Amino acid sequence: MRVQVVGRGRVGSALAHALGEAGIDVLPLGGRGADGTDADGRPVDAVLLAVPDAAIAEAAGLIAPGPVVGHCSGATGLDALRPHPAFSLHPLLTVLGAGTSFSGAHAAVDGSDERALAVAQRLAVALGLEAIRVRDEDRAAYHAAAAIASNFLVALEGFAEQLAAGAGVPRDALRPLAEAALRNWGERGAEAALTGPIARGDEATVQLQRAAVAERMPDRLRLFDALAAETRRLAGRPADPDPAATGASSPGSPDPAPSRSSGRSRVSDEGRGSDPRHGGAPTNGTPPADKETPA
Repeated sequence: MRVQVVGRGRVGSALAHALGEAGIDVLPLGGRGADGTDADGRPVDAVLLAVPDAAIAEAAGLIAPGPVVGHCSGATGLDALRPHPAFSLHPLLTVLGAGTSFSGAHAAVDGSDERALAVAQRLAVALGLEAIRVRDEDRAAYHAAAAIASNFLVALEGFAEQLAAGAGVPRDALRPLAEAALRNWGERGAEAALTGPIARGDEATVQLQRAAVAERMPDRLRLFDALAAETRRLAGRPADPDPAATGASSPGSPDPAPSRSSGRSRVSDEGRGSDPRHGGAPTNGTPPADKETPA
């Protein structure tokens, strides 16, 4: 199979290099005006557009009839590639340019017909990717999930980093905790990986944390409240903690936190420690060992 990759950025360079290393006959990288033919005017079998989403339709319109045409966008549908037989191949990893290893990662693929889908799957195999078919109607949700898992995660860690820096704690001190939490989520799933004061029902500590955010980073208080609410949902805790149980006013206002002694939750750490959902883990983020639980 002869392939032309169009787009000389990081993604195009990485794909052309990796496909060539895998034994695919790849033309020199195509730039603006590439039409899916070689120097002798012969059409290739497949064209892979590694261009910005907004430029996909224009780039596809320049391809001569004949090749199957694909794009690398996570959110764009196949309609942008009409009238060509169309496929999509979106590697689910960070691409840094030529030399990027795709092996072991996943990729969302789709095709307008069986021939186009087969091309996408063959290219995925050549790159060492595990292909998952994601149809047009699911692409926006898929891409949103990918953004939450990567882009939003970095933004969240940035929030933690800034708050910690105000207390004289460097980013490197948080890194093992973050890495353990991500690893536990990957191995066990969200519910089993969840630890911390909300998971164990310690709303007094949560209110102390909230007061610190209100004082030091008031512009992030709504973010803290949203994250706390989602964590309560995941932990199966009440969405609106009883103020009498925490000694605090409602979560809608940044009032000073209660004292730890007067507002501590009646649920002890020991009583929750046997269930990883309830945060019986040490502070390094690693859940406790599994115990048998009723089905």
